Amino acid sequence: MKRIGMAVLLALTGCTSAGDTATEATFSFAAPNDRPPLRGPGGPAQTFSSDALWENCAALPGGEQDALHHNLVVPYRGHLVLPWAPEWSRGGLSFFEMDDPCNPVKVGEGFHERMRESHSLGFVHLPDGDPHAGDYVAVTGIRGVQIWDISSVEQPEAISYLEIETVFYPDAYARVVLSVFWQYPYLYAAAADNGIFVIDATDPAAPELVTTYPIEPALRAGGVFVTGNLMLVTSAEGTDAVLLDVSDPIAPQPIGGGRFSSTDASGDAWEAYHGNTTGDLAFFARKEGSGGLMVADISDPTAPVYAGDYAGSGNGGYVFYDEGFAFVGLSSHAAVYDVRDLSAITEVGRGELPGDLDTITPYGNVAILSVDDDAEDGIASAVMPWTEAPDTAAPQVRRVEPADGAVGVATTSRVGVAFNEFIEPSSVFPGSIRLFDADGGAVDGWGSGQENIASYAPKAPLRPGTTYTVEVLSDGITDLNGNPTDATTTTTFTTAGP
Repeated sequence: MKRIGMAVLLALTGCTSAGDTATEATFSFAAPNDRPPLRGPGGPAQTFSSDALWENCAALPGGEQDALHHNLVVPYRGHLVLPWAPEWSRGGLSFFEMDDPCNPVKVGEGFHERMRESHSLGFVHLPDGDPHAGDYVAVTGIRGVQIWDISSVEQPEAISYLEIETVFYPDAYARVVLSVFWQYPYLYAAAADNGIFVIDATDPAAPELVTTYPIEPALRAGGVFVTGNLMLVTSAEGTDAVLLDVSDPIAPQPIGGGRFSSTDASGDAWEAYHGNTTGDLAFFARKEGSGGLMVADISDPTAPVYAGDYAGSGNGGYVFYDEGFAFVGLSSHAAVYDVRDLSAITEVGRGELPGDLDTITPYGNVAILSVDDDAEDGIASAVMPWTEAPDTAAPQVRRVEPADGAVGVATTSRVGVAFNEFIEPSSVFPGSIRLFDADGGAVDGWGSGQENIASYAPKAPLRPGTTYTVEVLSDGITDLNGNPTDATTTTTFTTAGP
């Protein structure tokens, strides 16, 4: 197994062995609000009347080659990012101003013939002075993964395409890459029956496959989510999910008791089309039976348990979480569920858009409905207000990994912070998250963010037998509306060894 990434990390920091410290004498953290400036206006700033809710008010079009197969949307530096690509490839990325969400303004677009249907996007902002400074996004490719340089929203460009031998199409489920998660510098790809690909993407222009982790017993890996050292892999059209230990980022390991099924209250397992996570919870869009939602408590990775479910209607697609509400595409319609009380989940509203409506993505006080087949009138994504007032609530920390007080933590660990809503990825940097050693020395690292998870990766191995302090700073990480964290969260962990 090649340790490409660790060699790069050690070289960048001047360290020569795994025993060297990750603390740089000359390194200090930036102010928590010294984040990269937004390039767009941010999230929706309009207030809606009650009669405007649950009614589509605008379309989000792709480019000229758009095959009308859309999935999720995500924020990046003040713009909404819309991927548009069918499963057979030929697609692109479009960037929109969304402060007036019923009048979206497209500001940039790119196309590549080998981009394919994307169920997730992974971002990183590398600051000036970094050997690879710029803004980047990872997407799925027809035979692997792609990385785009999005330093210019007017001219985004695919700069690398990593073809992987065991990936092929037209088999749309068995051997393709279905989603990615970028915990910089490592990019993880859920690759169906292939398992998990671990990719060194330190240089976004030259990613390299490090290893493949086959999941046994077989699980068709559909979604991959990484919070610090904890990886959740959800299956595509299956009943099982698995939690893995990635404290060595290039060598995932099974967690005893960490394989579990998506179940209803009676304990019956039901297939889920896709899953997601926020903090201590894993969410599953129920595919068969009644449709709806299933929720598991994964606070103890060795013993996940049933947490709640809702039997609705339809055929589940994808699921996202926002401030106590779950957004589920159900093919025939989309639904928003109030999951603040998991023992009494309720449906609060529905969205409609002609076509196979598998995706509804929360975006402030609007939601984006997306169909990935059978779109009508040239509309594959539509904007729908779902609540009246713009979002003014600060993002709340739901989980920190390694857990507070953890001992025996690997020296190759990274820090993960899960929030209760989508965050602005570029607001995760050495300043909004800080890591200190036992002497109070600042530990240099890379920040990256994806959906509701922030990651901080030290640039060199940590000291053994040392207690570290993690700070998630007030007025640091923001949501897509620019609301910053309103309290500082502090945790500690102790590394293994003498």
